[in-house]
Amino acid sequence: MPRVIMEHALVGADWRRNVDLEWDDAGCIVAVTPDSVASGIETIAGVSIPGIANLHSHTFQRAIAGVSESLGVGGDTFWTWRQAMYRAVERLNPDNLHAVAALAFAEMLEGGFTAVAEFHYIHNAPDGRPYADRAVMAQAIVEAAAETNMGLTLLPVFYAHGGFGGKPLETAQRRFGSDLDGFAKLVETSAAALKSLPGSALGIAPHSLRAVAPAELKTLAHSFSGKPIHIHAAEQVREVEECVASLGRRPVEFLLDELPVGKEWCLVHSTHLTPAETQRLAQSGAVAGLCPVTEANLGDGIFPAGAYLKAGGRLGVGTDSNIHIDAAEELRQLEYSQRLHHKARNVLAEPGRSTGRRLFDAAVASAAPVLARQVGALQLGNRADFVVLDTGHLSMLGRAGDTWLDSWIFAAGKEAVREVWAGGRRVVNQGRHIAAEAIRRRYAGIVNQLTDGNS
Repeated sequence: MPRVIMEHALVGADWRRNVDLEWDDAGCIVAVTPDSVASGIETIAGVSIPGIANLHSHTFQRAIAGVSESLGVGGDTFWTWRQAMYRAVERLNPDNLHAVAALAFAEMLEGGFTAVAEFHYIHNAPDGRPYADRAVMAQAIVEAAAETNMGLTLLPVFYAHGGFGGKPLETAQRRFGSDLDGFAKLVETSAAALKSLPGSALGIAPHSLRAVAPAELKTLAHSFSGKPIHIHAAEQVREVEECVASLGRRPVEFLLDELPVGKEWCLVHSTHLTPAETQRLAQSGAVAGLCPVTEANLGDGIFPAGAYLKAGGRLGVGTDSNIHIDAAEELRQLEYSQRLHHKARNVLAEPGRSTGRRLFDAAVASAAPVLARQVGALQLGNRADFVVLDTGHLSMLGRAGDTWLDSWIFAAGKEAVREVWAGGRRVVNQGRHIAAEAIRRRYAGIVNQLTDGNS
């Protein structure tokens, strides 16, 4: 069976030396043996850590990164940014979606992510009618994951309404739309597409309370009980206000009151919480899927991470709009947002402990139930997903133990990622994905189709 010796590795709670890691042909770990001495086995120099799961991504939005950074007449908000996103949606087809997704997945791997929950909501043709093959756009995502060896949990999105109260879909939203019967067919065909990708998983994503009526959401929760269920919640103040006006309760309050929210649920963003909601969400066992870089870029607000962690809440990070893809940067921005809000340092650390270690452990531990994949710590049965940090990087010199994580997250970032192994395959070497040249060349050939070269 394949195996390597890791010079330094984080195994469970401990930093160990000369870790003999062995996995089977399916890429699952079958042995973890620290303090090993073996000849003829490849030795991985540097520091090996478990890969991080990206809990929330819209890969196609990688194509518009940086094209909406100018102030429009009357101000600029999430809601005006959405119009730029909709313009790109109109131009997507299976071929250019594959090109964008492959680039995003390769960059995720280069940045330390080894698995992704793809919140995939572009299902229909530009005129709003379903494709003959309902999963043809999902197939493009699957093929991109196969090309890059990204661990994929596909989340087909149910999107039925253009706003609270059953508001009709806007013209720009017609590519997302479905009814319950159509969605059932979409999930079925998506499951068939995933059969070609070993180790992949399937969940669902009711888009949000503004796009899914309560009765529809309850039907989906019943039909897909035990599967990952991801939903946008309380990202924007306006969304909260409209939810209160329509449903009489705040979004997270409503979800916790009315739905069986538990460990397979990921509430994405959950930015605007009351203290009571913060406590209840933490106690529910659900995961808060935070996207700190996107949330900062869109001006969403700041999640109450300190109170949430103190209440025992589970959280992870995602790249959402893919404006900048770097696992360390997501964790750094999460802590820095708290520092700015509280005017203090090391807000999310436990007394006397490393902030980077607290953030890293939280992200690694949260992923498996909401991805329906065996990911996380370097332990028996989990995927052999690990990231190798370069201890020769200038920001890593002279570090050891948890300070390796602090220096990666707060100083070096993705520049310190030397190798990434996913499912036992080395997919990033010397900081670059092994298929980067072909992937980047293909992307360069299609990006102007989506952006007109500027916006």
